[in-house]
Amino acid sequence: MHIDWWTLGLQTVNVLVLIFILSRFFFRPLTAMIAARRAAVTAELEAARASKEAAAAEHQKIADEAQALAARRATLAHEAAAEAAREKESLIAAAHAEVEAMRASAAAEIARAREADRAAEADRASTLAVDIAAKLCARLPDTALVDGFIAGLGEGVAALPDATRAQMAASSPLALAAPRALSAAETAACEAALSRVLGAPVTLAVTVDPRLIAGLELSAPHGIVRNSLKGDLDRIAKELTRHDR
Repeated sequence: MHIDWWTLGLQTVNVLVLIFILSRFFFRPLTAMIAARRAAVTAELEAARASKEAAAAEHQKIADEAQALAARRATLAHEAAAEAAREKESLIAAAHAEVEAMRASAAAEIARAREADRAAEADRASTLAVDIAAKLCARLPDTALVDGFIAGLGEGVAALPDATRAQMAASSPLALAAPRALSAAETAACEAALSRVLGAPVTLAVTVDPRLIAGLELSAPHGIVRNSLKGDLDRIAKELTRHDR
């Protein structure tokens, strides 16, 4: 086999020239184009990843805000419910207090009405008793309106403390009320009965008080002795009123 070295050399040179041309005008621009395209794709991918991350962050932010808003709404609802419960309890307590006050006021008003009724009944009973006693005593002799009460007047004075009787004895004349004018004998009998129990002479200043109906009442600066029908009726009315309570 015969090898033409010149032909082989020329072909080799042609191949090297071709490789140089391809490398200079095709492969290098192509490589640069591919690199540029790769860089653009990488930049787009980075931008897309950054946008995705921003969107995810915004979504998370919105979710956090929604969660915070829900928590705030729940807190406000709880506080509102608690405030409503407190207001309800306050209103109920105020209503109970008002009812109790109204009940107490009504009870007090009823008690006052009953007390007024009792007082009115006692007044009517006292007035009726006085009228009846006056009508009955009007049928008695005048002497019965005084004579039967002289001894009782002395007994009433005798029941007083020693100091009070001593002060009465020193306060002569003593004021004596009677339902009618006393005769000289009746006045003397009264003075004698009082002198005995007081241990000293007594003089009397007699006044007429028809309200006594019958009996006598002795007044002094340090004591009063009531021995009259009106005094008895007053004590009875007072006792009736006290027991009614």
